[in-house]
Amino acid sequence: MDNFNKLSLKEKKMIDIIIIGAGASGLITAIVSARRGKKVLLLEKNKKVGKKLLATGNGKCNITNQRPSPDRFYSHNKKFISEVLEGYGYQGVKNFFKSVGLELIEGKEGKVFPMSLQASSVVEILEAECRYLGVKILCEVDVNKIKKIKNGYDVFFDNKKDSSYSVVVSTGHISAPQLGGVESGTVFAQQFGHKVFKPFPTLVQLNSHVNNLEKMAGVKVESRVTFTSKKGVKTQKEGDVLFTSYGISGLAILDISRHVIEELIHTPKVTLEIDLIPKMNCEQLLALFKKSMVKKSPKPLSLWLQGFINKKLILAILEPLKLDKETVGSILSHKEYVETLEEIVNRIKYFKFEVNGSRGYKGAEVVSGGVDTKEINPLTMESKKHKGLYFTGEVLDVDGDRGGFNLHFAWVCGLRAGISV
Repeated sequence: MDNFNKLSLKEKKMIDIIIIGAGASGLITAIVSARRGKKVLLLEKNKKVGKKLLATGNGKCNITNQRPSPDRFYSHNKKFISEVLEGYGYQGVKNFFKSVGLELIEGKEGKVFPMSLQASSVVEILEAECRYLGVKILCEVDVNKIKKIKNGYDVFFDNKKDSSYSVVVSTGHISAPQLGGVESGTVFAQQFGHKVFKPFPTLVQLNSHVNNLEKMAGVKVESRVTFTSKKGVKTQKEGDVLFTSYGISGLAILDISRHVIEELIHTPKVTLEIDLIPKMNCEQLLALFKKSMVKKSPKPLSLWLQGFINKKLILAILEPLKLDKETVGSILSHKEYVETLEEIVNRIKYFKFEVNGSRGYKGAEVVSGGVDTKEINPLTMESKKHKGLYFTGEVLDVDGDRGGFNLHFAWVCGLRAGISV
């Protein structure tokens, strides 16, 4: 009591923790801090908490991954990722969600979802836990300034001000601005002297000026996509590829987009190689073609190819080879018809598709870049420059592969910050 009486009037009114941003890492930080008896104020720019969470996993919320190894993440400081994840694997995240009453189920490729298969369940249960623990949540709040004071920080928002001993910046980054993505977190970091790496969108659809895009639009095909950088580094991803009126999308494209966009920063365009029939090698496909083309026929070559591949793609395969007007019979009439079939096989197995950009932050699931993690304590998420200032989640220079990895990192940041703040 004597110590309390020595505090100034302002200090008596100070909140323990103000958290800016009620996304994945912000919500968990609030819960873990409140469980430790801390007085917590959670500020959110959107009308409701967890708006980005509601859109994850096509509304099912791919909440984490069973194998969240550091090699599934990217950063200018890879050591930081390993240190943050150390001791916080899938089981640790699963145990946290069990503690708030959320059961998880495991899907393909290590993906993990809430048993309800509803992202809304995740958001509502986390929000309810916050309120049960006494966390004060204010939505539609625009934080415009953070100021260092003697024993903590003043946080200014909507012509108001609150003071706290600690501030946690959990704002996310500028991906999906239509869902509340903002740049304010990195702005705050820079105001406090932190280095910020320039962002670019990742897990995003790619743009193209390829001819005949409209004719290919709407085709979705299981493929293997290969990108080779100017340095000769090959990246390969498998999954569906969706041709669109603007370019190309699909899971394989989202997965490879980070590597492509890194290259596009330095060059105006790059070329992808798409294997349109990945389950057969060139020899197997050639043998199948030869077996199919056993007798002369007036059937157009373009019609014959419909037995193997989507008809919307055929013009793009035959036209560069100047075979779009040929028939099966005209091909077989030439002694070198096998060489012609080999050319068609190569076009299908190494279908070249030029891209020159992306759909930007609006189409991106996450964003690269952010606060330099060399200036953040990986065990506590606290700034090494300013005591009591923390950064969690996407605002940091860490991004992960598709499949629950980015959310896993956000949850772990929240767990670490909540314990430490």
